[in-house]
Amino acid sequence: MTIQQALQWARLQLVASQTLRQDIESLLCHVLQCASSRLISYPEQQLTPAQQQNFFSLVEQRQQGIPVAHLTGSRGFWSLDIEVNQHTLIPRPDTELLVSLALEKIQPGMCIADLGTGSGAIALAIKSECHDIWLLATDYSQPALLQAKQNAVKNHLDVHFVRGQWLDAIQPETLDVIISNPPYIRSDDPHLTNGDLRFEPLTALASGADGLNDIRQLVHQASRVIKSNGWLMIEHGYDQSQAVQALFQQAGFSEIQAFQDYGQQDRVVIGKRSVSREFR
Repeated sequence: MTIQQALQWARLQLVASQTLRQDIESLLCHVLQCASSRLISYPEQQLTPAQQQNFFSLVEQRQQGIPVAHLTGSRGFWSLDIEVNQHTLIPRPDTELLVSLALEKIQPGMCIADLGTGSGAIALAIKSECHDIWLLATDYSQPALLQAKQNAVKNHLDVHFVRGQWLDAIQPETLDVIISNPPYIRSDDPHLTNGDLRFEPLTALASGADGLNDIRQLVHQASRVIKSNGWLMIEHGYDQSQAVQALFQQAGFSEIQAFQDYGQQDRVVIGKRSVSREFR
């Protein structure tokens, strides 16, 4: 079987996939250990029997719904290759918006935190662009934190990893910028039983009846922990922007702004901790 024949065969097997071309090319490139350009440049290249069998197996598993990132063990995010497993969310392109917004606010010497880091994708993307900051990444899941640490080593990036539940153990007014992609899906949302979400950790996806339980806690705690003039940046669901902005307002944030992702869906709210507060 040639590369061209393998691609044609896989198209027939995965015809129901909404990301057909991306799925097929990712799987075949993984098998051949090559860049996607090779699939175009050398369509007559023969697969070895072992490569062909491996490709057949991966396509069959994808037919069963297993995410491509779990089959290949990694997902590209920002400029990095991030390894993932069943204990972490699969990094998604929309979350790169959060990285872009953070980079606009971050200055040398700042103390930054990525909360609920999962695979470490957000923290590592930021650190890859800003080597002269102190960056903390936290997660309550020990297996996820282990994966994030492995990604940091793989990408040669220095990030401080701590197991913890949001900002429980962080001292007041110690962070300049807090970034988070927390769980924000309603616990009864039918999407949780469809597509790739079926194979991702529920604790990293769902957050109560309205999907805002974790964001409520996070915004409340952040108002205590962020320094004066520091920023909070949170990713949320497509229909939660107004509710999240209201939470920011209630917690005393100012200069609150909402941003849409690359698909023109409401995705991120940011706010500034304008004045220092007295704590008891």
